Amino acid sequence: MVEIPVWAWPAAVALIAALFVFDLVVAVRRPHAVGIREATFWSVFYIAVAVLFGLAVMGLIGSSAGTEYFAGWVVEKSLSADNLFVFVIIMTRFGVPDRYQQKTLLFGIAAALAMRTVFIAVGAAAINLFSFTFVLFGLALLWTAVQLVRHRKEQPEVEDTWLVRRARRVLPVSTGFHGGRMIAREDGQRVMTPLLLVFVAIGSTDLLFALDSIPAVFGVTSEPFIVFTANAFALLGLRALFFLIEGLLERLVYLSIGLSAILAFIGVKLILLFVHEDVSHSVPEIPTPLSLGVILVILVITTIASLVRVRSHPDERAQAGSLRKPRPSPNGDPEEGGKGGKRPGEPQKDRRA
Repeated sequence: MVEIPVWAWPAAVALIAALFVFDLVVAVRRPHAVGIREATFWSVFYIAVAVLFGLAVMGLIGSSAGTEYFAGWVVEKSLSADNLFVFVIIMTRFGVPDRYQQKTLLFGIAAALAMRTVFIAVGAAAINLFSFTFVLFGLALLWTAVQLVRHRKEQPEVEDTWLVRRARRVLPVSTGFHGGRMIAREDGQRVMTPLLLVFVAIGSTDLLFALDSIPAVFGVTSEPFIVFTANAFALLGLRALFFLIEGLLERLVYLSIGLSAILAFIGVKLILLFVHEDVSHSVPEIPTPLSLGVILVILVITTIASLVRVRSHPDERAQAGSLRKPRPSPNGDPEEGGKGGKRPGEPQKDRRA
């Protein structure tokens, strides 16, 4: 069992908050389109910060804690690729100009971190009270893995979530972006801009992602501190990573299969952990270093296989994948996610600046 010192929590929270404020200043102070050079710099920066934090955990708290942190961070970072895929779809569907995308992403990431903190607290409490929670988490991950494989070639519905529909009923949606504001006035009437809808869409879809990413990271560690920091450092670098691999994502044609394999592996690991601790010690448990190795191998194989496939089939493109089959639209086109055309107040899809 990993023992976390009292000072670790405030130190980690202060560092994460400082990094987020710094990121916010960079993104909001001067709205602009992010180029490859800038995206590469910030991606390397946040990966380096996450790695240095892991090394600090390993040196100050112990090698076991450090190994669990790195395993959790790799799990969250790999699953965040699916988040990025959906973020690309959301930005395209709502026609967000390039100069406003990083601000919208950052607010969405902040909401994601807040929601995941709640999920982590609930998950940790459930595990402490009921060891059978490991089985429930494991079964949930296995179900998610199967669904992701079944619907790996389908796009998720990002414009028709419950929260987006509710937001549309609260205020009318403007046709313009009003300088990147989320609330504005048109003809004396208070309206929400498409950026606010994008923020709601990102938050609502990440709520679904949290339902598999949190159980997944609990599969490599049951320590809330490590679960929280692994999630936080994986999320902090998403803004820059989005612009760096936006074009590469569509080439990862086997991404959904790879993520499904990771989720299924961790699901089995959780069930074995419960059986080992509560039923029979003769049933082996999968150690964290082995888990980290298996996850890295799956990611490497997935990436190489995807690039080889795209090289021989240049026209093939990856899909984000969905956990359920899209609802058919009134005109019979399931890929439109139930929309029969442009809604009143919905931004045009070619408004890119």
